[in-house]
Amino acid sequence: MKNLKITALLAVIAFSPFYANVFPVEGTSLIKAVAEAIKWKSESIDVGNIPQGKPKLIRFEFTNTSSKPIIIENVAPSCGCTAAKYSDKPIQPGKIGFVEASYNAASPGAFVKTVNVTTSDSKTPKTLSFKGTVVASK
Repeated sequence: MKNLKITALLAVIAFSPFYANVFPVEGTSLIKAVAEAIKWKSESIDVGNIPQGKPKLIRFEFTNTSSKPIIIENVAPSCGCTAAKYSDKPIQPGKIGFVEASYNAASPGAFVKTVNVTTSDSKTPKTLSFKGTVVASK
């Protein structure tokens, strides 16, 4: 039992210098670096009151703040009542791209919808949202 404890202690000591160089020492994190590659003009939009039966177009714009082109790989609306369209060409550094959601306001009342956007910069989808109130047609 004593040999096992000594072996375990030696293993920890032997590998600790290896791990010291793996993790970043500075305050920069990978999540922050990824988040800064795309700067969204707005991640949530309030469209206010919209008429029932008329599709509403919501446009989300972003700027590529990285040093390489960014490609929108997938856009997934949260429901079948929302269709999406987006920049289909690579967004060059410093240029503006977009994601558009067209919401078919079929039933009256308040709503909150989301669109998940996956880019070449990050495989973790970015969730954009829009909300408002559908006003019944007379």
